[in-house]
Amino acid sequence: MRTGRQKSAQRINSDKPLSQAGLVLPKRSNLSENSNLSESSNLSEKYERLGRLREPISRVFPDQVCLDFTVAIATYNGAKRLPDVLERLYWQIGAENLAWEIIVVDNNSTDDTAKVVAAFQQKWNRPGFLRYAVETRQGAGYARHQAARIARSELIGFLDDDNLPSMLWVQAAHRFGLSHPKAGVYGSRIKGAFEAEPPPGFKRISAFLALTERGDAPRIYDPEKKVLPPSAGLVVRRKAWLDHVPEEQVLIGRAGKSMLGGEDLEAVLHIQGAGWEVWYNSAMRVYHKIPARRLERPYLISLFRGAGLSRYHTRMLSVAAWQRPFMTPVYMANDLRKIIRHLIRYRQHSFSDVVAACELTLYTYSLVSPFFLGQRELKKNLQRLLGIGESHQ
Repeated sequence: MRTGRQKSAQRINSDKPLSQAGLVLPKRSNLSENSNLSESSNLSEKYERLGRLREPISRVFPDQVCLDFTVAIATYNGAKRLPDVLERLYWQIGAENLAWEIIVVDNNSTDDTAKVVAAFQQKWNRPGFLRYAVETRQGAGYARHQAARIARSELIGFLDDDNLPSMLWVQAAHRFGLSHPKAGVYGSRIKGAFEAEPPPGFKRISAFLALTERGDAPRIYDPEKKVLPPSAGLVVRRKAWLDHVPEEQVLIGRAGKSMLGGEDLEAVLHIQGAGWEVWYNSAMRVYHKIPARRLERPYLISLFRGAGLSRYHTRMLSVAAWQRPFMTPVYMANDLRKIIRHLIRYRQHSFSDVVAACELTLYTYSLVSPFFLGQRELKKNLQRLLGIGESHQ
């Protein structure tokens, strides 16, 4: 790490934590070396204090000082959910020698979200550690882009306000980023913390509630397999996000009464398409709090309807532009095949069984997705042409 005695114009190195930059207490070889130990201890304390100064200094000189890690939490009316997440983050283990920050992006909340953040800022009394920002454009996609824009580190870990990271999450996320420089995106191992018992067969649809279990070892996501991590517990490189994810995404996330999702997949596909690797890191563990209402039929059907309607766009992002006119009928034929096979296999249970009904909903709305997104884009263009404000659908 560079000190103030070196050239002030050079950027303070944040690629490694202080412990990996040689700024650690030497090992105690024997108790007779008391004088050397005392000197080393004083030196270590000085370095630690210098490392802590990076947080406040970075607010004054954001272009010269870069932090090690940023945690970004997009929230809408999360006053009751945020405290659990913030407490988990504050008591992170192994992050003492990192210079890092937390950003809460308030996406037009009408509850006491701002007051909750202010209370934690006062309680912690650690200037620059917990920041509060507002994104007035409704949608998680907009909120995450705002976080990426104002973050003061090159590694940004996205958490939702119902995600509880393990006590080692920040350390594991930072270490993985250092050891995998080609990874533009990497996801967490996510387990459910259920308020009620999931319906029978829930494992078949669990991935749509951002639950991810891909084993104990890190794994790269093969672009050919069309499987990607969810935004919950997702870490991205700031440069990869800002360079390749458009600020105006086609899919902005669920907003208002709309359950049209897929904004996280769209962002990851843009980064993956630019040549960055996408990974799963089993050491980054997150618990996703799932309330009882999200396991009930009305919510699940609505969720799968939105997932299906977004599929045409995310599918087209994974194929070359010249292939899209040919792939559209291929995908539609495959969706129709899935619907027929599903009805034959489950018969009347295709509608009565909650999980089977969710799957049928996904296939059906995937089939109509090209028409839905086509008319949506046409409507948006007409509104822009006539100068009418857009309404998100």
